[in-house]
Amino acid sequence: MKPGLPTAMERPHFIGIGGAGMSGIAKILAQRGAQVAGSDARDSETAEALRAHGATVHIGHAAGHLAPDSTCVVVSSAIRADNPELTRAAELGIPVVHRSDALAGLMDGLRPIAVAGTHGKTTTTSMLAVSLSALGLDPSYAIGGDLDAPGSNAHHGEGDIFVAEADESDRSFHKYAPQVAIILNAELDHHANYASMDEIYESFETFVGKVVPGGTLVVAHGQDGAAEIARRVAGREGLTVVTYGEDEDADVRITKITPRGLTSEVTVVLGGRPLTFTVSVPGRHYAHNAVAALAAGVALGVPVHNLASALGKYTGVKRRLQLKGEAAGVQVIDSYAHHPTEMTADLEAIRGAAGDSRILVVFQPHLFSRTQELGKEMGRSLSLADASVVLDIYPAREDPVPGVTSEIIIAAARAAGADVTPEHDKAAVADVIAGMAKPGDLVLTMGAGDVTDLGPKILARLSN
Repeated sequence: MKPGLPTAMERPHFIGIGGAGMSGIAKILAQRGAQVAGSDARDSETAEALRAHGATVHIGHAAGHLAPDSTCVVVSSAIRADNPELTRAAELGIPVVHRSDALAGLMDGLRPIAVAGTHGKTTTTSMLAVSLSALGLDPSYAIGGDLDAPGSNAHHGEGDIFVAEADESDRSFHKYAPQVAIILNAELDHHANYASMDEIYESFETFVGKVVPGGTLVVAHGQDGAAEIARRVAGREGLTVVTYGEDEDADVRITKITPRGLTSEVTVVLGGRPLTFTVSVPGRHYAHNAVAALAAGVALGVPVHNLASALGKYTGVKRRLQLKGEAAGVQVIDSYAHHPTEMTADLEAIRGAAGDSRILVVFQPHLFSRTQELGKEMGRSLSLADASVVLDIYPAREDPVPGVTSEIIIAAARAAGADVTPEHDKAAVADVIAGMAKPGDLVLTMGAGDVTDLGPKILARLSN
């Protein structure tokens, strides 16, 4: 076995192995020499990438998929208690390990950077992974999205740095003990697990409390939620707090963000000295993510000028304003945004890069609970587009909630002056967009569900 492989992880079985978080851990374990197996509801490019690393991936969930000699079963919070493989694990007495515990075990003995926040985690984690790799530091990393190919969301490196996306949605980020923690923002989300902002703050405080003695917290200055957390943890012994943002009193102060088409030029003042570097994705939101990554890398001792230059190597992650292609003079871009803040940030970024071009959005709401709590805000965000098509809610792990439909979003969007078309048949969207789009338009497929599948279909329809 390669160094750093926990004994209990020698023959792990993952339920839901194709998921963004689960597949990354499975890949790292396979690269460390584990005999990885698992199952997923459907086959995918991610599953095929895992097979290329020697993993056994079953399609569908069945008790017989679980090998009796498995050393543990790895699950996420999305796995239901009646899953047949989970039931079989109990019958065989095989330990069940939460995804976050498995990831925490992989960080042992390394210098972890844990990236947390209600929005921007995947982008910031990816920026760090790409830039540190470009500097030859060969970090290990686990990201909630693919960089440039299926299965590129994780890597077992020979270096001593581990960059991990730290998920607050189910409080699983309390399991990590980072040397550097990043908090990008804090807003009320994940309504099935958090009832109030106080609960969010308490959860993030617990996360900060896990930073190792002598470690660093990099936190957004000027974002209300993050600022409140910084206030609550101020003065903790053994913790260095570094703030970043556009305010005068930020430790790493952003003095200028200049749009350059689909890139930005960012100037910061760090240690009293100005520094300008390029961010190869558009928008103020992504510029702030890059500065957070810069501050975190510097906290680990990476030379600031080297890191700033390397950050320019980052060209995006799948589903984060990813250009899917162009047909008939229309560009199609994919966005994972599903919370109003993310939606607004991505639409503002595209608006800044689009010039006089029209922006058409195909939006698929994600989760009944989120739509119930934030549907009106989602609708107001869509008013930033020139026209939108709104699909039915993607349920993911949730059961329907009576009275909660996409109509909440549509009504709010129209009240804000938006041009919105409801569409209940996802298969009809390509034809609808083809009838709306004109040369020069930008089309965004937006949401955390399977709306991403529509990009190629829209391009094919436009081509015809």
